Amino acid sequence: MDNEAAAVKKKTPDVQAAARAVRARFSLRRGVAAVVADLLLAAGTLLILFGLFMGWQAWLAARQSGAAQELTQAKRSVAQQMGLIIADKRAQVVKALAQPDVIAQLAAGDDDATRDAVAHRIQASLKDAVAVTLYTPQLNEVLHGNLLRLGYARAAQLMSTLSADDVGPAQSPATHTLSFAAPVIGAAGKPLAFATVDFNDAALRAALHTARVRAGRLDWRQSNRSGDITLAGVGSAGLSTAEDAGVPVAHSLYRIASAPPDYWLPITHAFLAALILALAAFIVGVVALWARPRVRARLGGAPADDELLLADVIAAAPPPSRKSEANVKPVVKQTAAADTEAPADPIPERGIFRAYDIRGVVGQTLSAGVARQLGRAIGSAVRDQELSEIVVGRDGRLSGPELAGALIEGLRAAGVDVIDIGAVPTPVSYFAAYQLNTGSCVSVTGSHNPPDYNGFKVVIGGETLAEAAIQDLYQRIVDGRLAEGHGSVRQYDIQAEYIERIASDIQTGRALKVVVDCGNGIAGNTAPGVVHAIGCEPVPLYCDVDGTFPNHHPDPSEPKNLTDLILMVKKTGADIGLAFDGDGDRLGVVTKDGEIIFPDRVLMLFAQDVLTRNPGATILYDVKCTGHLQPLILKAGGSPLMWKTGHSLIKAKMKETGAQLAGEMSGHFFFRERWYGFDDGVYAAARLLEILADDPEGRTPEQIFATLPKGVATPELHIQMQEGENHPFIDRFRERAQFDGARLTTIDGLRADWSDGWGLVRASNTTPVLVLRFDADSAEALKRIQDAFRAQLLACDSNLQLPF
Repeated sequence: MDNEAAAVKKKTPDVQAAARAVRARFSLRRGVAAVVADLLLAAGTLLILFGLFMGWQAWLAARQSGAAQELTQAKRSVAQQMGLIIADKRAQVVKALAQPDVIAQLAAGDDDATRDAVAHRIQASLKDAVAVTLYTPQLNEVLHGNLLRLGYARAAQLMSTLSADDVGPAQSPATHTLSFAAPVIGAAGKPLAFATVDFNDAALRAALHTARVRAGRLDWRQSNRSGDITLAGVGSAGLSTAEDAGVPVAHSLYRIASAPPDYWLPITHAFLAALILALAAFIVGVVALWARPRVRARLGGAPADDELLLADVIAAAPPPSRKSEANVKPVVKQTAAADTEAPADPIPERGIFRAYDIRGVVGQTLSAGVARQLGRAIGSAVRDQELSEIVVGRDGRLSGPELAGALIEGLRAAGVDVIDIGAVPTPVSYFAAYQLNTGSCVSVTGSHNPPDYNGFKVVIGGETLAEAAIQDLYQRIVDGRLAEGHGSVRQYDIQAEYIERIASDIQTGRALKVVVDCGNGIAGNTAPGVVHAIGCEPVPLYCDVDGTFPNHHPDPSEPKNLTDLILMVKKTGADIGLAFDGDGDRLGVVTKDGEIIFPDRVLMLFAQDVLTRNPGATILYDVKCTGHLQPLILKAGGSPLMWKTGHSLIKAKMKETGAQLAGEMSGHFFFRERWYGFDDGVYAAARLLEILADDPEGRTPEQIFATLPKGVATPELHIQMQEGENHPFIDRFRERAQFDGARLTTIDGLRADWSDGWGLVRASNTTPVLVLRFDADSAEALKRIQDAFRAQLLACDSNLQLPF
């Protein structure tokens, strides 16, 4: 018995061990089965919720489809009703303007009193007309009048009738107005006057409000001005009809557009809803896992001793591995910033901080120390906008490498990472800021100034610094408001991408032969390549980059700098000659006949081209441009706007107004259409060659330019002054000058416009000179305007040396 008891006792630990093993295996299987069951429960819950969600969306889609069909029927009905109303009014206008008494009275007298009397006669014959106005047969009220008083919409409406012999399309140049414009044709077939006839648009609004719109929105829109405008609407106010082509209303610039109700969730909302459902399903699963052992215990089945609870699993799980964003760096070669103290650098002179860039004389007001200080100030401004990277490029001047290197040191000392793109035209630096997603760049350039000058053009966060923003850089340095850090620097070659970007959009249909004169400026390493890439044949002239500018100064606004280009175009039989300034952001043009096409006439060609694709677009030009630009832009269907001279000021105004194109008399051209909105002489050259090579009538460049209005004009004239004297002089001149019969513009200097020409004097923002220009319809008018300016200038300062 004792032996048997001992044997049983000896076997007991083995049995217990086996039992524990079986129990462990059973517990594991039971745990796995429970987890699988809970996962199936969670998945089923998610699928049910997702199915309900998608069913709801399908129901909304069906509702939206029905509403869209209803809106389509409604807008067709409204367009038809409006068309009938407009046709009736138009017929009344045609009949009223063709009255024999009206034509006879206008033929007998071409004066304001006669036109007013005839207008009253016409209005009396029209039912419900609220206003009839007659204008001169030359439309002097538009071409030489005050457009602010007349209104740009009215001016564009009248200009559209110049080449018409019938009533123009109905439109709304003013609120609650249905308006027609038409010439009053005399017996000889020529216009005796131009008329506008205005009705109240109440009948059209009533037609719109008869539409049955239970859901969505219906808008009455007009498309003749800058962008598309909404005149009235019915339905949900929060919906936009801008993307709908709509149904056109006959004999008008109107269309009826619709927007269906937003029943179907946008993709962002649908994603958010799905995400919420997924999270809800996950939480249900987690709760189920947490509650499983507790529910089992509550029902009388305590959990096994070795069964893990969810809390145990979570506690035992290792924390997830996270990589800091700061440790994820691009795979590029970078140089760490030095940990040494920056040397004490001088505070720059305030005079180098100009209206739209920073510019000075190397060795006098500019040095490596000044560039370093500027780098720290610019870098601090970049950091203030929570940006971290900037592009730096430079032109071909001899001082460029030293100044760019010091600038980069300052930027890095402020904690900004630098992408050094080397020696490139200024527009390529602008392009790199877009292409490399920095939004910021500095171009070290003296532009068209003499070789001993250099400077800095600055863009931060997509904004070109000008005026107060540039002065703030100076104040930062003075106040010591400078950030500190250790930025990196890397090199990047962007030129091939720049050329490829232009060539991917522009390919000429004809291989024009083009002389390219870069005046030994930095455009020499880019412009010939662009001309070739778009399909033309470049003939390089002074395209080797040499910062001493040994052949002529790279400033195409000076006719003397175009002499060699004119000779080369004639010698080679080229179709056209193009000239660029020192940093490649300005363009000059000459024909094979030796004619210099001034930039304001080139802008006319660009405006006509852009407006064919963007009717109603705003076109900006500076105060130095010809008076012929305004009527040409109006006739082409655009909105002209004169503004201050200066590349950064023009860019800011473009952004404010949404202008598609801008240009300056200096040769800066800014394309927002198909480009980025910055001034780019090389890109402008490609757009010009595209227009000339692809002319549908196959005309030569000379024949195309001959179609543009041309007066008797001077180039830019300069009066040299001492540093700091030109701006105070302009202030005095504005106060004292008297120009009888002229319309004065004082946004930048003083410009006086007469009916047959204009004159301008302004202070340069880059050099200490007064800039003058004169333009007139005839030599006699030009002389009269110059005489008037001569008298006023000498009355203000009798010691001036006038260049005319």
